[in-house]
Amino acid sequence: MLKKTFYMMRHGQTLFNIRRKIQGACDSPLTAVGIQQAEIAGAFLKDITFDHFYSSSAERACDTLEIAVGSDIAYTRLKGLKEMSFGTFEGESEDLNPEDKSSFFVEYGGESDEQARARLVDTCRKIMKQEDHHTVLAVSHAGASMLFLSHWQDPAPEVEKGIPNCLILKYEYDSDDESFCLLESYRPVKG
Repeated sequence: MLKKTFYMMRHGQTLFNIRRKIQGACDSPLTAVGIQQAEIAGAFLKDITFDHFYSSSAERACDTLEIAVGSDIAYTRLKGLKEMSFGTFEGESEDLNPEDKSSFFVEYGGESDEQARARLVDTCRKIMKQEDHHTVLAVSHAGASMLFLSHWQDPAPEVEKGIPNCLILKYEYDSDDESFCLLESYRPVKG
């Protein structure tokens, strides 16, 4: 049984975060605070030796990764790590979010929780199945991180602690059954 380590990190604060706009497939830039959050997360990550780096294809995630670990590192952008799509609700006020979002957005051209979860699980398994991938960092999004976690365990304890920008979730990956087990979470910054 081969154990590997997988870190999933949320991007830094964005303009849409502070304006309370729904951002899934759409994008908005990091704020000055978001840049500072990525720098703080980078200080935490600097002593970890990573084999490979991945990022959601969203600019906010790529920028966070480059700030945290250096713009000169090689990394792979993957659409499979993107946030859940909210269809025509993208860019609208968070006040429009329904209480039960599990399949609400499908009718509006978005994804269901299950569709996004399956995409994320498949993407992360493909990453970690590669032989030379022993310690990996992937930058993603808040909803995506919680949907991924919910496939393996009840995410409520993590949600109750809050999902700040640049939250880092550390998993152990078991190559025998292709499962992930949350080991710990690190909240480098509040907000």
